[in-house]
Amino acid sequence: MHETKFLAERFESNRSHLRAVAYRMLGSASEAEDAVQEAWLRLARADTSAVTNLGGWLTTVVARVCLDMLRARKARREDPMGPQVPEPVEDEEHSPEHERLLADSVGLALLVVLNTLTPAQRVAFVLHDMFDLPFEEIAPIVGRSPTAARQLASRARRRVQGAQPASDADLTRQREVVDAFLAAARGGDFDALLAVLDPDVVFRADPVAVRMGGQAEIRGAAGVAATFKGRAQAAKPALVDGEIGIAVAFGGHLRIVLVLTMTDGKIAEINAIADPERLGQFDVTALD
Repeated sequence: MHETKFLAERFESNRSHLRAVAYRMLGSASEAEDAVQEAWLRLARADTSAVTNLGGWLTTVVARVCLDMLRARKARREDPMGPQVPEPVEDEEHSPEHERLLADSVGLALLVVLNTLTPAQRVAFVLHDMFDLPFEEIAPIVGRSPTAARQLASRARRRVQGAQPASDADLTRQREVVDAFLAAARGGDFDALLAVLDPDVVFRADPVAVRMGGQAEIRGAAGVAATFKGRAQAAKPALVDGEIGIAVAFGGHLRIVLVLTMTDGKIAEINAIADPERLGQFDVTALD
């Protein structure tokens, strides 16, 4: 009982911060409160004896909950055709935190723009640009590498600042790289694979993908090219959370997603995701 009371007191000391994080991610006061309450339930069930920074642990939990809520919202297609107007925070208690939510630079106009981002972009941007979380901590929340998480936040930042997250020319060029990669893989053209891979490219596969015959990690263009040479017969270009990637489906069911990170027109990272639960969290659209 004493331990539960102690945890409750520490949780309450972080509640305003957690509500601020959740509100910026969700744009809904009621959903933000639901996310914070879920964080409390997870705290009550968890063994936090080894947690040295409870505030950081709770921020991560709330971010994961919000990401799940955003993805569920997108999966249900609840977002209207136009920009969604977020719920204002009802300042019933006139708390400084509520007043700050309405008065600071994170106003309703910005929340409307945030609603145009993919869930992963929104979470990366909010955590880094608004709450100074390092990308090393953001990466596992959004299921990406730190470099990929940085790119998510960068694209979101451009949208927030009034620019498109990626110009048509950028997307066209990325699609050309993916098409060239897949053609070279299917044709067994080792040199053509090397041409589209960054010399220091890193391939990573989750445990499910490893059980399907992959390696957990491969570093360097030669090793990655050798792995894909003569393969990728069922792979197709796709938009993965709004970014150019690759999807593999069998029998009409999505089996693997390759999340790509590109640098200077070459593929710098390939993350193979085959875990069904994680696959269900991605917004995947096959490209013709």
